[in-house]
Amino acid sequence: MRTALRTAIATALVAGVAITAPALAAGAALAADGPVAAPSAQAKPAAAGADASKGTLVRTETLLNGTVAKIYKADNGHFRAELFFQDNPVGVLDAAAGPVAGNDNGQFFVLFQDGRTLNWDRNYVPGARPGTYELADGTVLELAEKEGRYALQMIVDGKGRGFTHLNGFRQVFQFGQAVVVLEQDGGFAAYIPGSAKQAAPKPVENPAPAPAPAPTPGPVVTLGECTVQQVIPSVFAQLTVTLTNDLEKGPKAVLNDEAGKPILVLDRDHAADLGQGLTIKGANTTTPKLGQRTQGGDTPYAWTAFPKLPKGCEKDTATPTPAPSTTTPAPAGNTGTTTTNGQTSVIPQGGVAAGAEFGAEDDSTALIAAGAGAASLAAAGLGFVVLRRRAGVHA
Repeated sequence: MRTALRTAIATALVAGVAITAPALAAGAALAADGPVAAPSAQAKPAAAGADASKGTLVRTETLLNGTVAKIYKADNGHFRAELFFQDNPVGVLDAAAGPVAGNDNGQFFVLFQDGRTLNWDRNYVPGARPGTYELADGTVLELAEKEGRYALQMIVDGKGRGFTHLNGFRQVFQFGQAVVVLEQDGGFAAYIPGSAKQAAPKPVENPAPAPAPAPTPGPVVTLGECTVQQVIPSVFAQLTVTLTNDLEKGPKAVLNDEAGKPILVLDRDHAADLGQGLTIKGANTTTPKLGQRTQGGDTPYAWTAFPKLPKGCEKDTATPTPAPSTTTPAPAGNTGTTTTNGQTSVIPQGGVAAGAEFGAEDDSTALIAAGAGAASLAAAGLGFVVLRRRAGVHA
């Protein structure tokens, strides 16, 4: 049981390369394409009983999982690794034109065409999703997928250097010092030769884009002795409002579209447009304010003061409140005139004047009260003696 398990592990290591055990299926690592990747040679199946003496045995290595790798130099720039587990041949890695790799459930063995080898465990992201990743040495890679085919590119200063697509089941890439093995399912591992720091590729969280800076009001421009203008951002995206403050004409607000074309105009005579959510407060003063809002109802306005008038132009142009009409006091004493039905009568002086009233000349009624006698009559409840004089009748 143990032997069968170890054989299965060793078999997994060379999945995607040639397998010599008759009971196991064979695979192949195919050649790479593209300038970024180190090309990967096709693994050549070794026939049963293959004669390894056709090459020169340069060394024997024991891998982390116990597999023995016999490294042969077949030619200049061409090395071969024959793999054995418990003296049983389990596969061959053939690096003729570039590095090739085997993967045993996250344990990797890489053979380069110059005979170098790398063997590491983990540092692996199986079935990685497309995105940006950072390696242990700070190298940043982007993994992409199109129609089921994966590719990698290095990112430098925020810019991609160009994708190289996977060609085959497994491929070895080199990005600077980093050696990367990319699998058919998008999973990939990385190793930094000579570095004490090793880690699996780490996804880089793409930060949310910084919010665009809030638009700022433009400068105040003087158009005349007492006329100033300023362009401010509207509460509606991409729109602006041109504010003009004029001592004589009053304030004017023009809402402009993205191209600067006027949409509506507010001024002293037309100080609000509820449909667009704009209104001018204090339109009859020299210190008006523009209110803007994107919704109606009880939504509060955002207020912006119109540009301040130059010094010497602060006089308020609001219509002054008229002063009340004055009443002429009545003359002192009981002398004077009174007008009744268009005719003027003279109020006599003396005791007769008290309570006296004269009508028209042709029908006058005089109320005469003679001193103490009148007072006596009034006290007795007898009232005043009414004497009538008709025109043309003499006493």
